[in-house]
Amino acid sequence: MTNNFYDDRRNENEEPGERQGRGTSVPTRPPRERAVLVGAETPGSPWKVEDSLNELEQLALTADVEAVGRVTQKLSAPNPKTFVGKGKVEEVRQICVETDATVVLFDDELSPGQGRNLEDALGRMVVDRTALILDIFARRARTREGRLQVELAQLEYRLPRLTRMWSHLSRQAVGGVGLRGPGETQLEVDRRQARERITHIKEEIEHVRRQRRVSRERRRSEGFPVVALVGYTNAGKSTLLNALSGSDVTTEDKLFATLDPTTRQVQTTSSGGVALWTDTVGFIQKLPTGLVAAFRATLEEINDADVLVHVIDITHPNADEQAAAVRETLKALGADEKQVVYALNKSDRLAPDGAHALAQLELQMPDGYVSISASEGWGLSDLLERVQQILDQDLSEMYVVVPYSQSALVDLFHQRGQVLEESYTEAGTGIHGRIPRRFATMLERYSENGRSDPSVGS
Repeated sequence: MTNNFYDDRRNENEEPGERQGRGTSVPTRPPRERAVLVGAETPGSPWKVEDSLNELEQLALTADVEAVGRVTQKLSAPNPKTFVGKGKVEEVRQICVETDATVVLFDDELSPGQGRNLEDALGRMVVDRTALILDIFARRARTREGRLQVELAQLEYRLPRLTRMWSHLSRQAVGGVGLRGPGETQLEVDRRQARERITHIKEEIEHVRRQRRVSRERRRSEGFPVVALVGYTNAGKSTLLNALSGSDVTTEDKLFATLDPTTRQVQTTSSGGVALWTDTVGFIQKLPTGLVAAFRATLEEINDADVLVHVIDITHPNADEQAAAVRETLKALGADEKQVVYALNKSDRLAPDGAHALAQLELQMPDGYVSISASEGWGLSDLLERVQQILDQDLSEMYVVVPYSQSALVDLFHQRGQVLEESYTEAGTGIHGRIPRRFATMLERYSENGRSDPSVGS
């Protein structure tokens, strides 16, 4: 697991010959890091501590870290100094010694002080859930935008923790003529450089936001409705997009297999109706707020969508908790009022006793759901039909007579609307049909008396 704050510790367990140039000309893969997982059961948590640690173990594996032990504790409130109690800290230390663990992973975010105190007590690198997720995102980001967003989140997370880098905080910058004196400590230099970099990245991301805004406005002008795929990480969103569009978005049985949004055209009706479907980054419980803020430019795709398709892995033992975590994140993004279609994925693998999980989820899905299998390709026509039903609710029914000089508007009606009847008169082309409301205003001047009137000419 990469962590730039600990370069001086990275090779403590390195064996001779493991690095190129040390007794061998062939570099070998360093041994996978070994970690002890630590979780706390606190009042009001929707997840059982063991279930949450299971997910933490999956995150660790994604970061190429092997979990070799677990420690849990019931807490009414975290210990302000070490998160868990003194006795548990000693228990973790003993397990680290017995298992030769080099890392301790905490399932919650630690304060800078807690992290320092725990590292002093354990003699091991201590990484909290937030840092682990950021590490995974840094590995997975492929586009320049994605890398910028991850770097911003990392810098904002690390800035208050910079003291962990230095054992010689009083080190002074070397001064010349006119610069002699106390000068800046290395810590101050690092903080200043980090803040400058944060400012620069935010400016670049704002530029990305403006570009995305232009792209969205262009899509709007072209009239394509937008459908955003949302869901818990590894629920099958990318597999679904591939199945619907025939594309090849990366899919892996790992958490956060894809980070960068992907948009594809999908035919939603047999008559040729088309929508743009966007695969967004997967959510997870305890998703770092800084990460949500950093990915704002990307997640705005969700706010711009006409319909959300919430993909749920119905086979997961925590399917209802995962669905609740997604809804909480959508609420944080201000997208909780959007029209949602629930797609229960992997329904072909639902165990006979899966009725309980479905019953729990049904309480969260007042408008119903569609059972699908993205990998097997069944239930997809039902999903498309349900999405199209919602999109159709945004259609205005009109009868217009468009002058022959405005043939582009007739083409627009054919491309973006549903033509029910067409005729030709001396005044122009008569069309009775349905078209998205955002285009109805462009055509309304050509309806009788400036009003929509589906009965005219019928």
